[in-house]
Amino acid sequence: MLLGRLQADCEYYLGFGNKSPHRLWAGSEKTQIEYMTKIHDSFRENEKPEWLTMEQIKEYSKAMEVTQE
Repeated sequence: MLLGRLQADCEYYLGFGNKSPHRLWAGSEKTQIEYMTKIHDSFRENEKPEWLTMEQIKEYSKAMEVTQE
């Protein structure tokens, strides 16, 4: 459920949210993507959600201009 909320926040941030980090649950773009990645990775391979792939999370990261270290 939290993963869905984080995804919805990304969609809003990129659309009507005017790229304001205050619209994100985590409060910053980098932290938002980190949470999404950790939650997604916490699932076993056969339990990962079909509605959100790691590739999609990477696309959000790129669209939100999050740099990976």
